[in-house]
Amino acid sequence: MDLFVLKRVLGNLTQPLPLALLLLLAGLGLQLSGRRRAAGALLAAIAAALLLALGYGWLCDGGLRELESRHPPLADAGPHRGIKWVVVLGGGLVSDPALPVTGQLTEGSQLRVIEGIRLYRQLAGAKLLLSGGPVFNDVPESRAMAGLAVSLGVPGGDIVQDSVALDTEAEARVVARMVGGDSVILVTSAAHMPRSVALFARAGVSCLPGPANHLVRRPPRFNPDRLFPGSGAFRRAEVFLHERIGMAWSKLRGRA
Repeated sequence: MDLFVLKRVLGNLTQPLPLALLLLLAGLGLQLSGRRRAAGALLAAIAAALLLALGYGWLCDGGLRELESRHPPLADAGPHRGIKWVVVLGGGLVSDPALPVTGQLTEGSQLRVIEGIRLYRQLAGAKLLLSGGPVFNDVPESRAMAGLAVSLGVPGGDIVQDSVALDTEAEARVVARMVGGDSVILVTSAAHMPRSVALFARAGVSCLPGPANHLVRRPPRFNPDRLFPGSGAFRRAEVFLHERIGMAWSKLRGRA
């Protein structure tokens, strides 16, 4: 198993839902075995409380909001006309040829591409650089992203692809070679932006952040759905912990 695969496996094992379920199964196992039933009941109770807290967003929404707010949205790229590159980082793909490109790209990838196109259209003469290699897929993510961009009216001649990088650190290195010393507008998910900016800065790329796909939002009115736990809160917790672990890993290795 290579380092990239090992990193993905360990990353998934540290996600909140698998951890809570492992605690629950361990607790139930202890109770069913007839040994240490009190310890088993305690583990099951902790797992249930963790699932409840995660489902309501009590544990991670505040931290995720702080991450997402570090770089404000870029409403207007017009004042930055000297920038000639809009770089969009991939956010996930399942390369199922039976589906249209919108069905293969994850929601995060779609929103990143759409935001990248919006900013690209505000910069005359800019190029749209789409980054993403074949991460557990038969085709690079950048190809699907380019297909979506073309279908939304971006000329093929304005699209450049990084089709080899498998993670953010590699994307930073590859993009640095492609843009030379030019500054770029960097588009990725808002929670992913702090780590991305740090890695791109280390690679020598000056970035103007253009965050997309904000997950923590403040509704203007009361919504009764908020009275109940939901899967969206689990997803937000996964994103928060993924980014925090990624930041810690980068610092440990001196990469950010």
